Amino acid sequence: MSQAKPNIAVIGLGYVGLPLAELFLSNEHTVYGIDVDPTKIQKLENRQSYLSDYSSKEIRALFAGGRFHVGDSFSAVEQARAIIICVPTPLDQDSKPDLTYIRSAMQSMLPHLKRGHLIVLESSTYPGTTEEELKPLIESTGLIVGKDVFLAYSPERIDPGPHQTPLHDIPKVMGGVTEECTALAKDIYGGVFHRVVVVSSPRVAEFTKLLENCQRLVNISFMNELAILCKKMDINLWEAIDAASTKPYGFTSYYPGPGIGGHCIPVDPLYLQWKAQQYGTDLKFIELAHRINESMPDYIVQKVSEALKAEKPLNQSSVLVLGVTYKKDVNDLRESSSLPIMTKLIELGVKVSFFDPYIQEVQLKDCTLASTPLTKRNIQQHDCVLILTDHSTIPYGTLAQISKLIIDTRNATKQINDRTNIVLI
Repeated sequence: MSQAKPNIAVIGLGYVGLPLAELFLSNEHTVYGIDVDPTKIQKLENRQSYLSDYSSKEIRALFAGGRFHVGDSFSAVEQARAIIICVPTPLDQDSKPDLTYIRSAMQSMLPHLKRGHLIVLESSTYPGTTEEELKPLIESTGLIVGKDVFLAYSPERIDPGPHQTPLHDIPKVMGGVTEECTALAKDIYGGVFHRVVVVSSPRVAEFTKLLENCQRLVNISFMNELAILCKKMDINLWEAIDAASTKPYGFTSYYPGPGIGGHCIPVDPLYLQWKAQQYGTDLKFIELAHRINESMPDYIVQKVSEALKAEKPLNQSSVLVLGVTYKKDVNDLRESSSLPIMTKLIELGVKVSFFDPYIQEVQLKDCTLASTPLTKRNIQQHDCVLILTDHSTIPYGTLAQISKLIIDTRNATKQINDRTNIVLI
């Protein structure tokens, strides 16, 4: 007779928590999903999706076995053996780490902790958070980490989008506060992930996630800087990257764009920069890469303005923005460079509309815009189509045939032969 699998509580049911819950459910665990956002809980209770990675049919499938329970009460952790925290870790108004969600989740679960619990933090954060923030809170209850309860850190590595690597195939890095913590976390994760990569401490695991995203920030920002140079030199950087990528060693392809968005790449490096400054160290590559990334919306606006002013005054021009999410084929607006670009164009007097198959409305600095249908008439009524996110469902070939002017920041029009009305940035 097989032993019953331990119950899992997942705190935070967003892009990280919901797929993790699904993975444990698919391996016959009972999962208690907790989220303080009433909209998410209501949608789940109504078997509706709020993430672009899930259809409502797939949401219904999560509940089919009767082992998925959702709500906003942290008392549900009492039913679980392992508690996994997957809450946001944004920046505050001064671009410093904001651990409000982590602290709030931890405080809310404290009254419900009991001996034998495993607590794992998956939210991206600076090295030291697990031991400096969570451990003291847990031990304020009288429970001892490593003896009564167990604590570990395991960075989420989910890549939202329809072509993502299956979650169980992504190696799971994790490190516990003590050897006992590590062993228990490895046992829990090893039951659902094909490979668990054990590191010596939570600090190493925390640093690993930041290392991955710092590398991407620096390299993508470098490509953005090269894109500005190549524009002046009349060189197609995208073509050069494709050519360089044919080298069988030593080159990794990174691509330019209107600015790096999402929760991880533009945010995580600043967590590390903040922590480094506590040790008297400035990470100059991160500082420079961040500045370059922050400057890209201004550069895009400048190029769009130059193209529009060649035809008519800016305050008489109109732009149709295609794609406002931070990456293709997701419905996530976090840190999206599209929003400041649209705001800046409006401030210059340009009439801005947008279409995004995943977003119905965007809130800008001083106004709210609703998505406009992507019809032939709408396209032809605009002086320019500005591609900011290269969603797979947009018919770029048709777009090129009927648009007056296309400004492409993603090389989405790569396959189009007649490029007389296309400007590649």
